[in-house]
Amino acid sequence: MARNGLSSRILQFLDPDERRRAGVQSPFQRLALRMQDVSGDGGVLKDLVHGGEGQLCPRNATVFVHFSGYLEYSDRPFETSAHFKYPQMMKLGTDVTLPGLELALLTMKSGEFSRFLLLPKYAYGDMGCPPLIPPSALLLYEVHLHDFLDSAEAEDFFALSPEEQNSAPLSAVLSVVNTERRLGNHCFNQKHYQDAKDRYKKAVTLLRNREPVGDEERQSIAETKLPILLNLSLTLLRLCKPHRALEFGQKALEIDPQNTKALFRCAQACLETNDYEKAQDFLLMAQAKKPFDSDINNLLKKLASSYKDSVDKEKEMCSKMFAHFTAASKK
Repeated sequence: MARNGLSSRILQFLDPDERRRAGVQSPFQRLALRMQDVSGDGGVLKDLVHGGEGQLCPRNATVFVHFSGYLEYSDRPFETSAHFKYPQMMKLGTDVTLPGLELALLTMKSGEFSRFLLLPKYAYGDMGCPPLIPPSALLLYEVHLHDFLDSAEAEDFFALSPEEQNSAPLSAVLSVVNTERRLGNHCFNQKHYQDAKDRYKKAVTLLRNREPVGDEERQSIAETKLPILLNLSLTLLRLCKPHRALEFGQKALEIDPQNTKALFRCAQACLETNDYEKAQDFLLMAQAKKPFDSDINNLLKKLASSYKDSVDKEKEMCSKMFAHFTAASKK
């Protein structure tokens, strides 16, 4: 029971003036007492639940975030990303529309979980957003910032001319490539394979267009390119493009002819195109490197089964053709 014998269920039907006359504070008002003002005018308040690591999220970053928004006296969120298996990928300045939520994210570090109270002017204003958000609503957001990427750096880099890109320090190029790779990985994990493919290809193109200066730079580019080629090959397999998957798997083998993952990707692609002989060659080379690898051995079993099915179908087709030929010759 609240003060003066009024329960919280009853209090939710009283307007703020009536609550003040009753001498009680609302749940959000009580929560605000222990929160920090991060907007400078009391419009966005923060309660740090679990700290993060590293630097603060920069402006125009791409964030990977789970969040839920609540109205006062409501046990269920009016919006949430909790039903998504993976964090939402959102671009600050574009995808995050509430100014208070964007400001909140700029105060957070990677891995952090915090709660934020947003005054109406930092949320949906005096009009609200009917029917979900009433006029002049104070909102509570629970935000888990899983990670973020300074994607603005990559966007600025892609705005440069090819000559300017090639004259930039290699460290800048590799930073942009790493950003595109991580964005591609996130898209892949969410099964957005076309988006993942586009990210990986942008990264590969950057590295391919780079003119290395000396053996050390050439080696650094090759080492960075290898895992992206492997990711791209797998993504193309998911997109049912085995011929393209084989192409990028072979490019990976040009960098490291003994790479087990590259051999495995090539075998997968060959199996998809029913090139059983090549698939077996790639798998046997991979198995020689990792004889007890379950993925390799399971694919060998699948290869044997697929080859047997193919031979059986061919025998059946030949048998039918021969039977038809025999019947025709007897007439």
